[in-house]
Amino acid sequence: MMNAPQAEPFKIKVVEPIKMTTREYRMAAMKEAGYNTYLLKSEDVYIDLLTDSGTSAMSDSQWAGMMLGDEAYAGSRNFFNMEKAVQEVYGFKYVIPTHQGRGAEHILSKCAIRQGDYIPGNMYFPSTRVHQELAGGTFVDIIVDEAHEPDVNHPFKGNVDLSKLEKLIAEVGAKRIPYIHIATCVNMAGGQPISMANLAGLRELCNKYKLRIVLDNTRTVENAYFIKEREPGFQNKSIKEIVREICSHADAVTMSCKKDSLVNIGGFLAMNDEHFYRKAQSLCIIYEGLHTYGGLAGRDMEAVARGIYESVADDFHIAWRIEQVQYLGERLIRAGIPIVLPVGGHGIFIDAKKFLSHVSQDKFPAETLAAALYVESGVRGMESGTVSAGRDKKTGEHKYPKLELLRLAIPRRVYTNSHMNVVADAVIKLYDKRKALKGLKMTFEPEEMRFFHARFENL
Repeated sequence: MMNAPQAEPFKIKVVEPIKMTTREYRMAAMKEAGYNTYLLKSEDVYIDLLTDSGTSAMSDSQWAGMMLGDEAYAGSRNFFNMEKAVQEVYGFKYVIPTHQGRGAEHILSKCAIRQGDYIPGNMYFPSTRVHQELAGGTFVDIIVDEAHEPDVNHPFKGNVDLSKLEKLIAEVGAKRIPYIHIATCVNMAGGQPISMANLAGLRELCNKYKLRIVLDNTRTVENAYFIKEREPGFQNKSIKEIVREICSHADAVTMSCKKDSLVNIGGFLAMNDEHFYRKAQSLCIIYEGLHTYGGLAGRDMEAVARGIYESVADDFHIAWRIEQVQYLGERLIRAGIPIVLPVGGHGIFIDAKKFLSHVSQDKFPAETLAAALYVESGVRGMESGTVSAGRDKKTGEHKYPKLELLRLAIPRRVYTNSHMNVVADAVIKLYDKRKALKGLKMTFEPEEMRFFHARFENL
C-alpha cells in the first residue's frame, strides 16, 4: 500500500476554473495545433503539465509585494531587494537582472564564448545550447553514462564524469574551454540531481586547470532536497544551507526564477568577478534593459525577491513539492508504466521508446505520445526527445538521443494530488491501447528550437 502523501503546506485562497472538454473537441484542437502540444490554446487544456516554468502559484506575500512596485527607470528599490536576496541566499556579490533565464544565457554566451570554443556540460538544455552555438561554441556532453539509461536507478544521474572532462581538456586545451556549464536537477535527464561530492570534485579539477564553473541555478533548491535525502553527511543540514554550499562551488550562475523562485517571469546572471560583471552589465543594457531592471517591472523583481526567500524559508515547501512528483511517479511505476528512474525533481518523464516500442524514432514517439495523451484526457505534456534534439548541423539529419521522453512537468503550488490521480489514470488507460498509435510525420519545422513551432500530421 502506498504511503499517504504529505499534506500541502499552504491554504488555497484563490481558485481558477478549468475547462472540461469532450474527446471530439480535443481531437479537433490537436489537429488544429499540428499535433504539437505547444500550439494548443491553454483554455483548451484541462491539466497543464507542459512546463513548470513560470506556472507556479504565487503567495499572498508575493502578490502584496507586487503592489509595492517601484517602476522608476533607474535604481528601483525592488532591484536592490532582489539583489540582496540573491546575495543572502545564493552568495553571489554581483547581480544582473534579466527577463528570464534565456536572457542570462544570452549575456553569458556573448561575454565568454569565442568562435571555436567548447562548452562542457552535464547534458544539454535546448536554449542553452543554441546560445552557445550562436556565439560560436560547441556543446560537449560530460554527464555520467547512467543519465542516458532510463532504467538505471542511480541516485545522482546529474553527476559529471570527470574523466570525460579531463579527456576533453587533453584534446582541445583548457584555453578553448571558457567555462563548464553545470545544471542542477538536470531537465533533459529527467530532473536528475548532481551530488555535492561530485561538485566538489569538479571544483578541484577546474581549479587545477583554471577553469570557471557556471551553474544553471534554476532547480538548485530541488537538487538540495535530493542531497539532503540521499547523500551522507547532509541529513541534519537545512535546505538553505545546502543551497548555499552548492553555489559555493560555482563562479557564476544563470537563473530562470520561473522555477525555484516561484514567479511567472524573471531571471538573473550573478557572479563574484567584477570584470565579468562590468562586461555583463554593458550587454544587459543593450539586450535586456538598464542594469537595475533588466527587462523586468519593479513589481516582478519584488515577487522574485520574496520568492527566493520563500523557496528556502523552511524545508516543508520543497519536501511537499518533491513528494507530489513522487506520488505521481509511484502510481505509474505500480501500473508498469516505463518512466525514468529514479523519479526526478520537477516532473515525470515517460520513456516513449518503451511505451511505444513499435514506433521508430523517426516517427517521433514522444511527440506522438504527448498528442495522444491530450486527446485521451485533456492533460498536456511536452516532448523531450528527437524533436527537441534538432538536426545535426553538418549532415542535416535528425539527432536521435538515447532518451526519447514525454515530460509531465508539475507546476508548483497549483494542482492537488486529485489532479495527479487524473493524470495517472489517463496515462494508464492510454498504455492499454498504445498499439493503436502509429507515429507522426513532420510537416513544418523552424531552423532553431523546432519543438516550439514544428507541426505534424498523423501517420
